[in-house]
Amino acid sequence: MPAVFLLGPTAAGKSALALAIAARLPCEIVSVDSGQVYRGMDIGTAKPSPAERAAVPHHLIDIRNPDQPYSAGQFRDDALRLIGDIEARGRIALLVGGTFLYFRALERGLAPLPAADAATRRAIEDEAAARGWAALHAELAGVDPAAAARIAPADRQRIARALEVYRLTGRPLSAWQAAGDAVTNPPALRLILAPASRQALYAAVEARFSAMLAAGLLDEVAALLRAGYGRELPALRAVGYRQACAHLAGEIDHPTLLDSGCAASRQYAKRQLTWLRGDPHGHWLEPGSARLLERACSLIAAATGHGA
Repeated sequence: MPAVFLLGPTAAGKSALALAIAARLPCEIVSVDSGQVYRGMDIGTAKPSPAERAAVPHHLIDIRNPDQPYSAGQFRDDALRLIGDIEARGRIALLVGGTFLYFRALERGLAPLPAADAATRRAIEDEAAARGWAALHAELAGVDPAAAARIAPADRQRIARALEVYRLTGRPLSAWQAAGDAVTNPPALRLILAPASRQALYAAVEARFSAMLAAGLLDEVAALLRAGYGRELPALRAVGYRQACAHLAGEIDHPTLLDSGCAASRQYAKRQLTWLRGDPHGHWLEPGSARLLERACSLIAAATGHGA
């Protein structure tokens, strides 16, 4: 029985659709979200509520503390194990999220990238301190435009790694990734939930970030900082968390927090849409359409052999 992917940009409604599907079909949900793996990061990652997680089995949520790294390779190992376990129970593994690097790792395997080099990484970080990460992102765009298009200008960790790989090997990170392993466990079905109107998506993204602030995102981030998790951690540099940390440090006021958080969320959604449009096999679904749930369940039933 094949696994099913439900992909889409942030704020498209993937979690709600997954729960609705699981109410009709025997699904277990595997989170494909690099933020939801972290304990204590609930509001800013739009983590399913305890009640939702009690109603439908969820996996790969709250499995790390914010200072514990979690890689695409670890996700791949965990997801392959879970898919096998779920299928052995006669159920459907529904992989849901917007961390497309994880989906890619699961489908295509991982390229044999060169090991980290402390001296090269240190040189990159020294350059960033002198020139700024935006300048290094621009440098990356010159040598590896494909990687730069996927990496946010504020994502220090991934910018540094992409430049490190290039400087060590003379070969772009994207070229290494393209030479990754063959597909190990391809899904029979890829559902892509995304609005046809980019403006509709941006409006949903902005509404979600505003709702996160109203729900207590600043309190959540303050609690993480009080617990000793530094704002330099990759987990706390995610969209929303990075802006909240800046506000709590007195670097930006509340209106700027709202504006910058919405802008970063829109940029993230735009990058996700760019990635999704390169997928030739996905079935595109319109959020809020009249027969959204019926069409999704019908496609899954046909692919897995479970009746809707």
